[in-house]
Amino acid sequence: MNESCGTSPIVGFRFTLSPMTDDFVGTIKGALKGTNMTGVWRHTDDVSTVIRGRAEHVFDVARTVLSLASEEGRHVSMSGTFSVGCPGDSAGDEALQSPPQPLNAISREQYVSSQFALYPMGAKNYMDLIYDEIEQAKQAGVYNDSMHYASGVHGNLDDVFSYYEAAFNRTREKNRHVVMTVTFSVNSPSHGGRHA
Repeated sequence: MNESCGTSPIVGFRFTLSPMTDDFVGTIKGALKGTNMTGVWRHTDDVSTVIRGRAEHVFDVARTVLSLASEEGRHVSMSGTFSVGCPGDSAGDEALQSPPQPLNAISREQYVSSQFALYPMGAKNYMDLIYDEIEQAKQAGVYNDSMHYASGVHGNLDDVFSYYEAAFNRTREKNRHVVMTVTFSVNSPSHGGRHA
């Protein structure tokens, strides 16, 4: 494994938010503006948004953006990649100095369906680490289904994000460079009007 991996404590999440509405620009901008991002560094371009900082702030901000974008019943999806230990990250960001407490409120009760893939980079026992987290999802009551190239997780928005944050941090404790891809779907017609 590359010894320069894992030297930075910065967690990053690059995501694309896709509201299924004519006013997708207003929905995206409104969700970003309504989220307290004091604890993260953020940059938005014409394709995606990246947030970087302490893990607890990154997951808190990601959860809140998705919650706000979908709060009026709009069908919204969010796809992105969480990463830690990338040799390209710098440990000098001011966001790392933020207090550890998340800054956004708990989300309303909202059902979310999602799929994730976990990549413990360079780990010889990578499949064991992945299977461990699938078992953790089952124990947490959020496991949905296994499928090609991903595993399904669903339930209340806060419970789903709590699982992902815990899974990411547990894997990070065992392997320095971790990547996790996630796709979320909220208010989809295929959910049959389900709410958590």
